[in-house]
Amino acid sequence: MSLVIFTCAVGLLTSNSNTDILYATIGILLVALGAGAAGCLNMWYESDVDALMTRTCLRPIPTGKINRKQALIFGIILTLLSVSALYYFSNLLSAFLLLFTIFFYLFIYTIWLKRKTPQNIVIGGIAGSLPPVIGWSIAANSISMVSISLFLIIFFWTPSHFWALSLYKIEDYKRAQIPMLPLTDGVEKTKLHIFIYSILMIPVVILPYLINFSGFIYLIPAMALTIYYNFICYDLYKYKKNEFVLKKAKKVFGYSILYLFLIFVLFLIDNLI
Repeated sequence: MSLVIFTCAVGLLTSNSNTDILYATIGILLVALGAGAAGCLNMWYESDVDALMTRTCLRPIPTGKINRKQALIFGIILTLLSVSALYYFSNLLSAFLLLFTIFFYLFIYTIWLKRKTPQNIVIGGIAGSLPPVIGWSIAANSISMVSISLFLIIFFWTPSHFWALSLYKIEDYKRAQIPMLPLTDGVEKTKLHIFIYSILMIPVVILPYLINFSGFIYLIPAMALTIYYNFICYDLYKYKKNEFVLKKAKKVFGYSILYLFLIFVLFLIDNLI
């Protein structure tokens, strides 16, 4: 969630518009509210499987802090409030993109894809990749090739990030009967897919430089971070013993979060300089 809001802020700050700082801050806070709405509605729908997984069993509904009906009402209120307020304080495009993101996350990813296909996070990753596009549209009232390049960075990052998580939380997904890739296609194929998607990060990380929106301040360290990401994903792929796979998968997952954060920090610094 922190990455979602941060990438939205980077999209806004790099749009080169003269958006008032107050309205920019309000816009980011409203996107945070919308992201909270999506998470709330997700937990409303998935409360049954959340209770079965160690990663999610302490969420508010499984622990009885809030019931499903209350969560649904709260999620709908947050959705209406965030979208309508973003339209009022910003523009129609950003409000529409926020509404689309919430609906895509709930209906396409959570309700339709998650329990039906191992490609759930590949297609569902669209929702998590849209915040920098929303941030850009808040300030510029448009969608540009730059914001699309930021979208692509998150989109191609998502599978390796979540499949690494699914490797060391495989028992959780087995109990919840969610068809994550390690369960449907096996651990070895999952490790190969993680490595392939890490390699695909190379062209998408280079893209902002190719469209002349970033320079070497961004490109050189971003490529170094990406090559190291490739290395640890390959390191995960080559190990066959379960105890090593678990350890390596945790390393890939942990680094992936830092990696995406640093890529966007570099993009922001390069643009500001």
